[in-house]
Amino acid sequence: MTADIDSELQFLLDQIRDEMRATSYLTGCPTLEQRVVLALQQVPRHAFVPDELQHSAYANRPLPIGHGQTVSQPYIVALMTELVRPRANDVVLEIGTGSGYQAAVLANLVKRVYSLEIVEELAEQARERLRRLGYGNVEVRADNGRFGWPEHAPYDAIMVTAAAPLIPPALIEQLKPGGTLVMPVGDRYNGQDLRVLTKDEQGEVEERSVLPVIFVPLTGSPDETSAQ
Repeated sequence: MTADIDSELQFLLDQIRDEMRATSYLTGCPTLEQRVVLALQQVPRHAFVPDELQHSAYANRPLPIGHGQTVSQPYIVALMTELVRPRANDVVLEIGTGSGYQAAVLANLVKRVYSLEIVEELAEQARERLRRLGYGNVEVRADNGRFGWPEHAPYDAIMVTAAAPLIPPALIEQLKPGGTLVMPVGDRYNGQDLRVLTKDEQGEVEERSVLPVIFVPLTGSPDETSAQ
């Protein structure tokens, strides 16, 4: 990274730390694990945003990537990454590849990432971008994420980066006992909140709300009418 990018990244990380502290009364996460901080430092966010938005690559806000989709706000990426409790040997399923930024962050923390993107053009672009940047432990497929990716299940963690009224049952089924699923739940009319679902060793699930969020809708959900 150049000196300017490094400076912008450090400023962004400071903003993320401040926002983590400010929202800790809701999230229960006052700080990020150092592994997560290092993962954020290692991913060149400017490589995951359109050329015309390079000047905003390290702004702490979501950015459009085409097809009605966005690359998530860095604070939200950091928080969701922290909430799935990534471990070095984990196999993780991501729903909503987008530009591939979140998958790249996860790739620095876990053994394998399987990522589904319903917009075929975005899936192809993300696959090529991740390959070019050396993320060999990420596999991207164009498909409907609400059905998951059963061939590689069960997963130690599942992250969904688009909102639906309910957590799809197929994703809960594909979560390994002891695993964690993080997903925004709700709709554009009644609001959304970020949820954390955990499954114990007996297969019983527990779900909790973390904080209000705004995500694009999960394409392919039963009541969905616009792009993921």
